[in-house]
Amino acid sequence: MGYTRTAILMAAMTALFMGVGLLIAGESGLIIALVVAGGMNLYALYNSDKAVLRMHNAREVDERSAPDLWRMVRDLARNAEMPMPKVFIIDTPQPNAFATGRNPENAAVAATTGLLQSLSREEIAGVMAHELAHIRNRDTLIMTITATFAGAISMLANFALFFGGSRDRPMGLAGTLAVMILAPLAAALVQMAISRSREYEADRVGAEICRQPLWLASALGKIDAMAQRIDNNSAERNPATAHMFIINPLHAHAHDKLFSTHPNTANRIAALRQLAGGARPRVQPSPAPERTSGFPRSGRRTGPWT
Repeated sequence: MGYTRTAILMAAMTALFMGVGLLIAGESGLIIALVVAGGMNLYALYNSDKAVLRMHNAREVDERSAPDLWRMVRDLARNAEMPMPKVFIIDTPQPNAFATGRNPENAAVAATTGLLQSLSREEIAGVMAHELAHIRNRDTLIMTITATFAGAISMLANFALFFGGSRDRPMGLAGTLAVMILAPLAAALVQMAISRSREYEADRVGAEICRQPLWLASALGKIDAMAQRIDNNSAERNPATAHMFIINPLHAHAHDKLFSTHPNTANRIAALRQLAGGARPRVQPSPAPERTSGFPRSGRRTGPWT
């Protein structure tokens, strides 16, 4: 089912990309867009995850360089009965995280230094469990492909004015301006449709992986509050990747708006509270009595995260 959904998405984004090419430069633009889209599909399938990590200057860590985080991800992956993904850290003060990769065998999770410095061990575990849920649900390929195409469509739309004199394109200046506005909007709608529907499911599965829904609920509240006042410069430079993060890293997302790529955080927290039985989340919840060996036991850190 995951591969079918990915194929449908790639076909839809390819069609949108070709449509923009047609409107900008007529039939020649359509042919060029078709060739470029074919190459982008292959690139997105095998390399888009690496491209996204590069966009955010993520650095890979291991058990020696970031032992606490690496072991936490390892234990959570064992809970989820899935291969352990590669672990990356992004140097930015905004607390946030995302997952990427074409399948569970070729996946990565990335956490920001702000996340590792601002949240308790339990909250970080809840966030990492959420990202592992995206990998296990095979959301990551779809989300990464969407980011790649959305960025390309926005870039292509910005080139529209350079082709204003094309004789093959009958739409004139008004059509060119419409393409510049509507093409990125259409790409944003695709991002919104994918991300909003998958976040609730990743919250639920992530809560099952870490076995404590309130860990994630507490983390979401903290991340949302800090993300609204702390900049994430790499995300601002690459807004097409915003839907990949656990909380929107951009600032214009205060409420559940039509074009928001993320559900309302309060609604997500309420769903997690309900999953936990209606209990109020604590800043440093107590760990569940049943967990795998090596799982975090308290809010205190025993060693450096980065």
